Amino acid sequence: MKETTTAWTNGVLATMDPEVDDQYGLLRGRVLVTRGEKILGVHPEGAPAARDADDVVDLGGALVTPGLVDCHTHLVYGGDRAAEWEARLNGVDYSRIAASGGGVKSTVRATRDLAPGALLARAAARLECLLAEGATTVEIKSGYGLSLEEERKILRVVARLKGLGRADISPTLLAAHAVPPEHDGNPDAWVDVIVGDVMPDLWREGLYEAVDVWIEKIGFSVPQAKKIYDKARELGVPVKAHAEQMSDVGGSALVASMGGWSSDHLERLDERGAEALGRAGTVAVLLPGAFYFLKDTRVPPVDLLRKYKVPMAVASDYNPGTSPFCSLRLAMNMACTLFGLTPLEALAGATRNAARALGRGGVVGQLKAGFRADLAVWRVGRPVEIFYELGFNPLAGRVFKGVPCAPRPGPGFLEEPGPPAEPAGPNIDRC
Repeated sequence: MKETTTAWTNGVLATMDPEVDDQYGLLRGRVLVTRGEKILGVHPEGAPAARDADDVVDLGGALVTPGLVDCHTHLVYGGDRAAEWEARLNGVDYSRIAASGGGVKSTVRATRDLAPGALLARAAARLECLLAEGATTVEIKSGYGLSLEEERKILRVVARLKGLGRADISPTLLAAHAVPPEHDGNPDAWVDVIVGDVMPDLWREGLYEAVDVWIEKIGFSVPQAKKIYDKARELGVPVKAHAEQMSDVGGSALVASMGGWSSDHLERLDERGAEALGRAGTVAVLLPGAFYFLKDTRVPPVDLLRKYKVPMAVASDYNPGTSPFCSLRLAMNMACTLFGLTPLEALAGATRNAARALGRGGVVGQLKAGFRADLAVWRVGRPVEIFYELGFNPLAGRVFKGVPCAPRPGPGFLEEPGPPAEPAGPNIDRC
């Protein structure tokens, strides 16, 4: 069956192509031509490739960017930590909260208690929040199961989310997120289970495409992380890290030495680590939501990242404990106001650099020939307006794999658990 060729006309294209000689790769008076799932090219108005298209879509002067890429989320979990947050705000020390069963342990219990259908319904609602703000690619980590079967359950839910066809989902195994209660006080034993059972079994089942480790003084040590990364190398799995958020133990240098996709958080990254990331081409993923919510005062060393030409991505880090913000636009705004990124760096961080952090640097994140036809269409005049005014959503629509999609709400958080409704409606909502 012949694929349809579409000419997207009368739009302002923020291509995010660094080869275009303008900020944001901005092009006016051009036509974006797609065939099926792919971008064929960007052409002057009236060019044969645009004139001979099967279909023409008038964008009405809207700004068009690549579909946004959220490269760090924890969308699949049970329960919430609102009561915990309230206790902290009322002066209760976190050690007391953790000692009484709070923190990550409470989310692990709540996640284990939920059936897959209930987890799916809640995660689908959270995903729809991100899509309604222009995301077309979203990474989702495991890490709230902390056993072979429970990590499998979470990653199967992630696979079902991908199967809905609403967005490209990148599943990440984060079994080394915390030590499960079954191995309390013995992280080495849990690392042995991860390496011996969890990683090989779930990789054979095709349930993840990268391995993440939380490398911290209160997390997993560099030697423990290296053991996991060595197993990943044996399996042929890309790696990434949570690193230098609370302490600098050399996690970024380690993941860079393994050719890792990304190192995330980085508030306490030193110059040695920044140089290692730049040398390896490993992406620095900045997560201002957690910085804000935890009331941290140490910002990531953005100047060092610029000095060593480290590509910087920005992500929501959506999770119940430290960044309960289902908004990549908010993360971009915070990256500018709290971390000092320029608007161009923030938008690049949620498009082309976020794509690199997911091993998709040549697939999504730019509007250029050969890339996937993932677009976000905005009712704004300038790219900075995408994340300047919060509480108002300027998204006019998404295009995923060449198919137009109207933003639509997902299942409500307070509805009875169940599988999300299949997409339905007119052609504007086919994905």
